[in-house]
This record gives sequence, structure tokens and C-alpha cells, in this order.
Amino acid sequence: MASRITASATVRAVKESKGLPTRAALVLTQKAVEKIRKILHNKTDCIGLKVSVRQRGCNGLSYVLDYATEKSKLDEEVIQDGVRVIIDRKAQLTLLGTEMDYIEGKLSSEFVFNNPNIKGTCGCGESFSV
Repeated sequence: MASRITASATVRAVKESKGLPTRAALVLTQKAVEKIRKILHNKTDCIGLKVSVRQRGCNGLSYVLDYATEKSKLDEEVIQDGVRVIIDRKAQLTLLGTEMDYIEGKLSSEFVFNNPNIKGTCGCGESFSV
């Protein structure tokens, strides 16, 4: 079992994708690529980062980030600029056309999923509904 990353992920509902290819399961910004590369540095037992969806929060669903040690048969794989993101089969439909970004502010830093599929989010942005 992979160990859990202590990184937060926020979800933002966007009205439309920013010209993302329709076949792309997930597109990473350059900042997200750099952060994933940094997280995975010296993690020789990991093949990448895994994005899953769990039922929790006030709106129903939340994204979870883990270290990926293997890719199962039904998982989707995104390789961009040398980093690998594995998408759990249960999260694939919720992520279609989503941009994964990484932002750093004065008080926090986090991965942000700019997702055109979301119908609602909670006030804190951690959970969502599709």
C-alpha cells in the first residue's frame, strides 16, 4: 500500500476548459509538473503520483493524492514533461478535461483542480459534486 502525501488539493468549478484537448484526461500546468517532480525526487519505489476520488466532505466527493507504486489495469496514465500521474478508475470521469495546477500563497500551498465537470463545491473547496 502506498503512503499518503501530505498535500492539500482544492477543487474549482470552471465554466469551460481552456482549450484543453478533448481526449486529455488531465492536463498539468508547468507549476504542477515542477511540484510533482520535486515530490517524487528520491522516491525510487514510486512510479508517479496517483489521483483518486473519495466520498467525504459536505458536497460528497474529494480528490486524494498518493504516491503510486503500481498502475492497475483500469487506471489511466498521464505522462507530461517527464512526470507521471496515475488516475484511479473511479476518478477518471470526474477529471476529464481538468487542469491540475499548483499554487503557492503567503499562508498556504496546494494542488488545485480546475474542473469543468463540477456542479457544486463546498465553501472551503475541498469537496465537490458532479
